[in-house]
Amino acid sequence: MTYDISNINKIVNGELYAEGATNRIVHLLTDSRKLIFPAETLFFAIVSHRRDGHEYISTLYDKGVRNFVVSRFPGRTAPPDANFITVRDTIEALQQLAKVHRHRFEIPVIGITGSNGKTIVKEWLNQLLGSDYKIVRSPGSYNSQIGVPQSVWQINSKHQLGIFEAGISTVNEMQKLQPIIDPSIGILTNIGEAHNEGFASRREKISEKLLLFKNCRVLVYRSDDLMIAAQVADELTSVTQFVSWGFGDSASLKITAVNKRTDGTEVMAIWQKTEISLRIPFADDASFENAMHCCCVMLYFGVDPVTIAERFVKLSPVEMRLELKSGINNSSVINDSYSSDLSSLRIALDFLSQQKQSFFPIF
Repeated sequence: MTYDISNINKIVNGELYAEGATNRIVHLLTDSRKLIFPAETLFFAIVSHRRDGHEYISTLYDKGVRNFVVSRFPGRTAPPDANFITVRDTIEALQQLAKVHRHRFEIPVIGITGSNGKTIVKEWLNQLLGSDYKIVRSPGSYNSQIGVPQSVWQINSKHQLGIFEAGISTVNEMQKLQPIIDPSIGILTNIGEAHNEGFASRREKISEKLLLFKNCRVLVYRSDDLMIAAQVADELTSVTQFVSWGFGDSASLKITAVNKRTDGTEVMAIWQKTEISLRIPFADDASFENAMHCCCVMLYFGVDPVTIAERFVKLSPVEMRLELKSGINNSSVINDSYSSDLSSLRIALDFLSQQKQSFFPIF
């Protein structure tokens, strides 16, 4: 898809001051430090409690950027041969542009949310399904109000499957992210303690996260959490198929045995009256949970259990997510730098307890 400053202005309903060339826009930028291709970049001057993006306009202009979305037009101080779109809110403009771009493609999109495991599930699905589909996915942990639109902007005509994660910290955030991702397949990883301060109760947190899935045709989740199972049934009445996993008889993928070993976890399960045997090359509880979500997605996509088992043994760690590295003096380091809440700390400590070496955890 090609965009120029004029049609982007129409999409975001802004006021255009055009003095520069109408180059095609390929890259969206919100962080001035990440500039690579200035001539094809559109910079959104985002104002936060820590930084004001308008302060970086002159620096970016000197580096070759000529297209800007602002909430304060510089007026007489506007640099020559530059284009400015003035909007009320630059984050809303970024989200609106990404939403329009997303809906120009009809590929299946997987949307992932939850308190923990979003990035690992996304990256493992990319590892597990990458040989079957050309996948576009969130880079790193781009799951915020700013990160999600930048992730979705990557979609192009060559992609066959999208996998995007959405993270929220309080109410009224998911309703902005849902139409940008608009997933057809949903994954709810879990509901832990992360961002508890942003919600009145656990029930409210679950309801907010479930908003991501309101237009999904299928939802993957763990059925053993009775509160989640009840709210899924009550609030997602438009979802036509639920693919759950758990130890109870109601689970679509019923776990019948879990055997932890020093080098991994062996899992026995039943799917549509067929027994499935899997081996995960990780021994911690979080990896088991993340792998079961991935297994359900693959089963829904029709991947046969033998192929799933073959691919699972090749799963590799995700960078900065419970990442095991060699340290000095024959020690090892667990790098979980992306996570900072108590639930993630417990998960990291559980991972540590599965190891036999000497560790210096980094959180």
